[in-house]
Amino acid sequence: MEHLALRFKGLSDPTRLRIFRLLAHGELCVCDLMAGLDLPQSTVSRHMSFLKKSDWVSSRRNGKWVYYTLTAPADEIQSLILQQLRRNLPAMKEARQDYGRLMSHLDTKNTETCTD
Repeated sequence: MEHLALRFKGLSDPTRLRIFRLLAHGELCVCDLMAGLDLPQSTVSRHMSFLKKSDWVSSRRNGKWVYYTLTAPADEIQSLILQQLRRNLPAMKEARQDYGRLMSHLDTKNTETCTD
């Protein structure tokens, strides 16, 4: 029961919902998320830590860079929540603005960024 409560708590913050929307695009590093959200690294990293702890995201390290993705649903409840979030978040104004900033960042991103 505590694990389920932690999962819901993971999505109870507007910033974490914004992160979720950006990660629906695919694997991103913290610098990509910072650009999309227009937030400092410390804030993004703190929220990523909580999303990872609550089993919404997974990470992989490549040298000094950490890349994040949404985790595959572990059960039917998580699957249903993911479906609803994917359906409803893109319609929210702030999520659309974040997505626009992310796309601009990715279009102009230096190929050396986030690589060793």
